[in-house]
Amino acid sequence: AVDASWSMAAAERMLATKGAIMSLLVDAYQKRDMVAMVSFQKDRAYLVLPPTSSVERANSALQEIPVGGKTPLAAGLLLSYQVIERELNQNPEIAPLLILLTDGAGNVSLTGAPPRDEALMIADMFHDKQFRSVVINTEHESLDRGLARELADRLAGPCYSLADIRADNLYETVRQELDR
Repeated sequence: AVDASWSMAAAERMLATKGAIMSLLVDAYQKRDMVAMVSFQKDRAYLVLPPTSSVERANSALQEIPVGGKTPLAAGLLLSYQVIERELNQNPEIAPLLILLTDGAGNVSLTGAPPRDEALMIADMFHDKQFRSVVINTEHESLDRGLARELADRLAGPCYSLADIRADNLYETVRQELDR
């Protein structure tokens, strides 16, 4: 799931984020894993790439993700959860892994409740189902408010800084999570 809001709009952060995702897509293709991509921005989440093993389709979808607007984090998490549930219903043998790239600063509500509370409630749903997750914190270190870390804690998964996760070690980080 990719946060494509204004807080991600700094060209260097979005470029680094897309580079990290591309590394994951190439690895998934080589391993014949399926990947799906959810983007969230403005007031909703979008399934920009239904589950596929096509790196070409994934790359095309990734390049076309627009950037800007608010951060409907809860909507992105909920759609990701629904995609995973649907895939598990079709193939109970899969071992899903949510890779969430965000600063954790949701500011759009689904129900009128505080956006942060909604996102944390949906994170609890992932935890309750024991879905594995990795949060890659895209917040600049000097501005980090700990929101991505809090979200990772609720998801019961690790949180890494985008500054620390580059293409050369992203593969190892995600592989470790997949091998758990």
